[in-house]
Amino acid sequence: MDLHVRYEGDDDPDKCTARKLARFDLAELHRSDSATPYGTVLNPHAERALSPADREAADGGTLVALDCSWESAGEAMFSLPGEHRALPYLVAANPVNFGRPMQLTTVEAFAAGLHILGEPDHAERVLSKFTWGETFLELNEEPLRRYAACDDSGEVVAIQQEYLDR
Repeated sequence: MDLHVRYEGDDDPDKCTARKLARFDLAELHRSDSATPYGTVLNPHAERALSPADREAADGGTLVALDCSWESAGEAMFSLPGEHRALPYLVAANPVNFGRPMQLTTVEAFAAGLHILGEPDHAERVLSKFTWGETFLELNEEPLRRYAACDDSGEVVAIQQEYLDR
């Protein structure tokens, strides 16, 4: 699965996980919506949760993330063409947002999406470039395993609710 990033460039370049992925040829950066290919767009404002059912649409295809500061990540920013899906409840392992739910970096979002879509080895490969990458998988081992075993978005949302109710 190809990883593409609609890159805003409004974060600290030294801490930008998307830029690091691009340096290792693990993702491609795009500076405009029109340059970003059609794919499954990881969008926290999407109405449907990402699930293994989306694998068919994404298989051999493209997973797209928007890399921007959390302050500018409003709904209007997600005008990218594609099938928009929200990631379910997961906890960040990155040093800036460690332990905070739903405050994932671009690489964490990609890894979660890849894992849910049945590509855990690819998820490990992209996270391997970060000292805290393995920690993300450890912190989220149970929910990622459970989400990846779901049949559809409805099941993912039901499992997510269990974590939100804790």
